[in-house]
Amino acid sequence: MRFKIDLKIFLFVIIFYFTKQIHIYALIMIFALIHELGHLLAGLLCGMRPEKLEIKPYGVSVSFKLFPKDYNIKIGKGNKLEIKKIFVALAGPITNLLIILMTINLPIEIFTKLMIIYSNILIIIFNLIPIYPLDGGRVVKSILHITYGKRKSEKYINNISFVTLIFITFVSSILIYILENIAIFLIVIVLWSMYIIEDIKYKRKLEIYKLLEKSIENN
Repeated sequence: MRFKIDLKIFLFVIIFYFTKQIHIYALIMIFALIHELGHLLAGLLCGMRPEKLEIKPYGVSVSFKLFPKDYNIKIGKGNKLEIKKIFVALAGPITNLLIILMTINLPIEIFTKLMIIYSNILIIIFNLIPIYPLDGGRVVKSILHITYGKRKSEKYINNISFVTLIFITFVSSILIYILENIAIFLIVIVLWSMYIIEDIKYKRKLEIYKLLEKSIENN
């Protein structure tokens, strides 16, 4: 399994340090790692092989190597692999939910308990946003794939991600003004960077689809 670290994480550390929120950021990164271990365990249970582990400014990401056999079993207009993707995507937020439930009953200082619960709630909310490639976006895309097929699922999740981002940006602008919290601004920037990268990939796929269609028509 390959290992990679995004150097922008050091920029985030500096920003959170000078805004006196480094302890929250450190706690979130720790539980983000545990969140990803939930994905990893779910993937292994599904017979998937870990391919790359990447530390990013907003958490940790693990990707899996896909096997041709998973594409051969059809489920609706998708395949067996989409069911596995849904299970793996949901495993992360479920892991954080279990941490919250266990923390509630722990005999620890109330402030520490609240910080742990708060950090895990933030991770759950962030990851369940229906923006691809977040967990919520992955679940929605896989469901769309099974229902409408690959091409329509890519189109629909791209549109859903954009509309969701517009709404989040609007709400975040109000919150930034009221709370004066730099963390909200950074989250919005991260979400937009995710969307832009995926949008570029989607448009490249569209070009490939068009070329394939022209090739078929000419033959």
